[in-house]
Amino acid sequence: MRDELFSVEDQIVLLSGASRGIGRALAEGFAQRQAQVIITGRQAETLTQTAEEISIGKHPVAFRVCDVSESDQIDALFDSVIDEFDHVDTLLNVAGLNTRRKVEDYTLEEYDWIMDANLRGAFALAQKFGRHMISRQSGNIINIDSLNTYAPLVGVGPYAMSKAGMQMMTRALASEWGKHDVRVNGIAPGFFPTALAAKLWAQEKMLKWVEDQTPLGRLGNVEELVGAAIFLASPAGGFVTGHTLRVDGGMSAGINWPVEL
Repeated sequence: MRDELFSVEDQIVLLSGASRGIGRALAEGFAQRQAQVIITGRQAETLTQTAEEISIGKHPVAFRVCDVSESDQIDALFDSVIDEFDHVDTLLNVAGLNTRRKVEDYTLEEYDWIMDANLRGAFALAQKFGRHMISRQSGNIINIDSLNTYAPLVGVGPYAMSKAGMQMMTRALASEWGKHDVRVNGIAPGFFPTALAAKLWAQEKMLKWVEDQTPLGRLGNVEELVGAAIFLASPAGGFVTGHTLRVDGGMSAGINWPVEL
């Protein structure tokens, strides 16, 4: 049975960092539900392949090359998308990067590299398209947050800081833009076996740790993030703004400790 409450059919949906991993899964989820999807990333070859592979709905998936850490590329993306599609109904800020090391070993260049992509780029993208949404008195932004906004993981300090900033950005934009019927929310994924983290989860001790610490006892599947995004983008989420929805198997629900019950 088709339910219009969760329909995103014919929405114009723009996703940054969607050529692989979580971004690709979300893009495919929207495409399956008949949205007009536009994906962005830094490599044309990867984007071309992804767009072809996930064009499974009634609208062929479009793509644009854009490095969100470069403001001139965001300007060019905006002009191109508005020129062809007129507007964007839902923007998903997915693009992000990270590197693991001790806090004291990060260089300031590495810090800027992470912050520029994860926070500055997300803000610039939201601001650029947000202005247009305000003028239309309609729009929806979904920021991909992180488990690190519940508790920072050791070894990814700047990444955790960037995502904490994104969570506050979600609340700040929601507070200011609600009067324009522009909603802003976040999704905070737990641990998922994406290609970028394949080596990490190939380690038996890491996999056992996740199974022990997560109430549902496993890693997530990237497809399990789609429902949260569809909910927030659809009429079903029409009165939800400023919220971060955690999709983490319950890891942030509490602290697991080795006590027999």
